[in-house]
Amino acid sequence: MERSNLTGDKNKLHQILKLFDLSSLSISSVAPIFSIAAAGTSMVQSAGLFVPLAIGLIALPFLISSWIFLTLNKHFPNAGASYHWSRRIVGINYSNFQAWIIIMAYFWSIPPILIPASRFTLDLLGFNQFNVSYEILFALIWTVFAGFVLLYGTKLTAIVTQIFLFVEIIAVLLIGVIGYSIWDKFSYGMHSGNIFSFSNFNLSGIIVCMIIGATIVDGWEIDSYASEESKQPKLTPGKSGIIGAIMVVVYYYIIWPVLLHETSLKTLKSSPDVLLAWANNANPSILPVMKLALVASTAGSLWLTTFILSRALFSMSRDKIMPKFFGFLSKKRVPKWSILIPLILSFATILLEIFFPSFENFFNIVLATAGFFLVAEFFLDSFNTIIFLLKYHKNIKHSMSNHNHIIILSGAFFVFIYLGALLALFFVYGPKHLGSSIDLITAIMLAMGLCYTIWLLISKKEQKIYMADFDDSIDIIPFKKGNGETDAALKDVSDVGRPLF
Repeated sequence: MERSNLTGDKNKLHQILKLFDLSSLSISSVAPIFSIAAAGTSMVQSAGLFVPLAIGLIALPFLISSWIFLTLNKHFPNAGASYHWSRRIVGINYSNFQAWIIIMAYFWSIPPILIPASRFTLDLLGFNQFNVSYEILFALIWTVFAGFVLLYGTKLTAIVTQIFLFVEIIAVLLIGVIGYSIWDKFSYGMHSGNIFSFSNFNLSGIIVCMIIGATIVDGWEIDSYASEESKQPKLTPGKSGIIGAIMVVVYYYIIWPVLLHETSLKTLKSSPDVLLAWANNANPSILPVMKLALVASTAGSLWLTTFILSRALFSMSRDKIMPKFFGFLSKKRVPKWSILIPLILSFATILLEIFFPSFENFFNIVLATAGFFLVAEFFLDSFNTIIFLLKYHKNIKHSMSNHNHIIILSGAFFVFIYLGALLALFFVYGPKHLGSSIDLITAIMLAMGLCYTIWLLISKKEQKIYMADFDDSIDIIPFKKGNGETDAALKDVSDVGRPLF
């Protein structure tokens, strides 16, 4: 196991982000305006009036997960976040499979952002008809811009994100103020003003909507992947994630009741953008602001999703399960190839969709699996936490009140069972709403992950667990191992008992 010395360490990222920076990243990464625009139609088609219920049901385990991430960040701050935690707690082979899950979750979340970013920009600029050449051009422009924002340094990424987030917050407030001020003038979807109407209850649709909803309530975990770039790696990451998770749920419960009450379900189900459909119906004068907010939200989502994936690939490269070049840092101390390659491949993916229409349906189904893999990531994180608190953390002689471990353990069990059931139900109800081949494609992608894990195992490839010591670390009292030797608890989990996998 390799431990870094931050002084002059070639693998060191700039520790430059404060709590405000991380909170901005966490809120903006979820991109509530873009998320509703991108997934809103599918969610309404699946769950109808029960979209707010589905959001609440999927948000619950994600909110609990934000506290789980806080606990794990206190002990294991690392650019690999979920991947690194499983490596330290459960074992190398298990973490290699989780690495695949993370790559699938975040990479396949990037291509669906590029075309909307291009189309929203063209719409904002007044292009009534979308020419394919223009779509490709503006998708390329946003790809290059995202690369610039990320490559020029983490601090610039935070500043640009805050500017774009400000526009998005203004739009959310505008929706709330206008929407609730004219509430009594409409009664399309939410009958008699009742936000939760239980007529025509559709369980399968709600479950599928929850899976789709996973893509709109995640993203706040970006602060965990930015932990090595935090000024206080064991104190601020996790806290900012909780702030992001809570704020985004608040945003959704401001917006969705307005959309469902003031726009007909028929319109929402057929509209490519539910937000613009509402604005056009409620107050057309705010359309320019909504279009600007859509562009800002979509663009921010593009580079922040890439940010998460780039840090994960960077961490995997240090541990030697990904090619070495993914770990190369630029002069700005950012992983340049871990940024550039996902952006280039994402742009290539949309080109394949555009120029080879026969691929479009296949890619759409593959892209739809992103929600499944995002849920799978948090499912595995809950398992990591259970093992951590039961197998290892019980040996640490510090107060239970320090992290409220009993509450966190209970929450981890709840998330594990809850998300596990949701993943299983996805295979039952997914084909009905997302395409008959969604089960097969998801199973193949999972099988590829197992093959990747087995290949790393049988190739006997040298692997590492890269750890960084930080000055603000919370002291963990050493304890006696079974052989009488003293070990610094959880500094080296691979030495504390035998890894499970």
